[in-house]
Amino acid sequence: MLTERTGKKVVFKLKRLSKDAIPRALQKAEQHRRLNQPWEAESVCRDILEVDPGNRDARIKLLLALTEQFGDESDAVEEAEAILPSLGGEYEQAYYAGLICEYQAKERLAHGTLGAGPAVYELFARAMAWFEKAEPLSPPGVDDALLRWNTCARMIMRNDLRPAPGPPRGA
Repeated sequence: MLTERTGKKVVFKLKRLSKDAIPRALQKAEQHRRLNQPWEAESVCRDILEVDPGNRDARIKLLLALTEQFGDESDAVEEAEAILPSLGGEYEQAYYAGLICEYQAKERLAHGTLGAGPAVYELFARAMAWFEKAEPLSPPGVDDALLRWNTCARMIMRNDLRPAPGPPRGA
């Protein structure tokens, strides 16, 4: 075990994943996500991306693992947003930008404070705008953006969320 002390912090030299192990590691990352272990999924994805930086599946799973950690006092939102440009097409970028906003809204709704409703509404509205942008770009037979848009709309209605009082944005 090789370690190095930098001040009070211990830093390990991480072991490198073999390229042959990537398919199984992707399965492990998905398994960790299903078990509500997003930090572990994030770690596996980072190991994959260390040896295969262009691995699209690992990038997407990393983005999803980060969204599942929103609210954990981390830089997860910024890290997730930084992944967007590397996802490829306009559909993927719009769809996953919508997911980032939706997950932020859900986290704030679950742990929000008094008066957080307008901010949560705004995040859901931003997510819905991204999903609307993604919908016409969707591959045939893939209505994921439509389904997410409906989920956001139902969350707004179920929780009686409203925009902040005042003139509409952009007015």
